[in-house]
Amino acid sequence: MARIQTINRQTASAEINATLDAVKAKMGKVPNLIATLAQAPVALNAYLSLSEAASKGRLSAKQSESLALAIGQANSCQYCLSAHSLIAKGAGLNSEAIQSARQASAEDALTDALLKLAVKIVQQRGLLSDEDFAEAYLAGVDDGMVLEVITSVALNTLTNYTNHIAQTDIDFPVVTL
Repeated sequence: MARIQTINRQTASAEINATLDAVKAKMGKVPNLIATLAQAPVALNAYLSLSEAASKGRLSAKQSESLALAIGQANSCQYCLSAHSLIAKGAGLNSEAIQSARQASAEDALTDALLKLAVKIVQQRGLLSDEDFAEAYLAGVDDGMVLEVITSVALNTLTNYTNHIAQTDIDFPVVTL
């Protein structure tokens, strides 16, 4: 059972219910993570705003989902791995690409570099060496992409930590860590 419960739609404010209705219209359901974040409107709105902004960046949907998988694996978040394994299929990743992304690996050099950079950021708490940058830049990563990867790390770490602390009930096909 979850430590932090999902919001009760019967007692939620009209504003929160409207936001959750918009999520449902976009995703087909209100995932438990979103309904949990709704306990604190600031957390819900921060997540949704950052998620929306990040979706308009230079990274493709495949790259973004691959990053979510690599970061979720690095942070051992079973909820996010379950959710993003399903979402990644919709973004065009096959089962092999999903498994590779979880291991911070991809067939194309640029995506591979983005994944490795993201995992280094997570594991090294943002303290990257000049060599870490050089590896990424050699594969075609530029300053803007570095900042988009940092954004992805921040967004996914928010959800990873929320799920760890809340012990969010997984409402996607469950994948193992």
